[in-house]
Amino acid sequence: MIESRWPVPAEGCDCHHHIYDLHTYPLKQTSPVSPPHGTWEDYLAMRAQWGITRSVIVQAMGYGFDNRCTLDALAASAGSARAVISMPQGASDAQLAALAQAGVVGVRFQMVPNSGNIMTWDDLPEVARRIASLGWNINLQLDGRTLADYEALIADQPCNVVIDHVGKFLEPVTPQDPAFDSLRRLLDTGRVWVKLSAMYETSRTGAPDYQDVGVLAQALAHEYPERCLWASNWPHPGQVQRPNDRDLLALLDSWCPTQTVRDQILVHNPAKLYGF
Repeated sequence: MIESRWPVPAEGCDCHHHIYDLHTYPLKQTSPVSPPHGTWEDYLAMRAQWGITRSVIVQAMGYGFDNRCTLDALAASAGSARAVISMPQGASDAQLAALAQAGVVGVRFQMVPNSGNIMTWDDLPEVARRIASLGWNINLQLDGRTLADYEALIADQPCNVVIDHVGKFLEPVTPQDPAFDSLRRLLDTGRVWVKLSAMYETSRTGAPDYQDVGVLAQALAHEYPERCLWASNWPHPGQVQRPNDRDLLALLDSWCPTQTVRDQILVHNPAKLYGF
């Protein structure tokens, strides 16, 4: 068990979790790593254990362009959550405006190869153009080792871009790696954010501190506290052995130099970005 260094602020925000209501919106369960059943009520219980009151529901890739499960949870949140959806190409401006009114704040781009991708890099500029006036962001997941290939494209977009999971370097790199420098340059633009989350997906050193990815998270928390967000990735799809949820939040304390920085990442940054 990792010990927290500071009290958890109630206004803290989990900036990336999923909802899988497999009774109402079934998904085929084909292996031990198939998405687990995890409803909004289940997540609320987890959020209460952390002692935080805000979150961002991210559309699960298994549901494709069918956002109903995510939007049902968003409606049930009574304003305590925001949502990132998969945006069908045929969505009208009126439909997008209605989604914004309901609490949608972004569009998901899952670009890690063989991860259920439903969008392409070619789609990104047009989607970014359409959502910029709504104040939405592009929620981007990619193999961080390829960041240099897409750095110019990402920096050129008219809306904020949020990069998942400490850059999601599928083979962990060091803070001195050129690909990590590419992430730094994007954060320097002031329009790109990064989630300190899901270290367990790429770490080779493993629990409890995921040191090989944790050193990257620590570098980001020290160098770019105003551009970092924290997230749980609950209920941890794709994992045979799921992580200790309390440890995931406590890890943020271990990466941050001060409580002020921790609270900026956990409270103030998401409040600014997502409109809480």
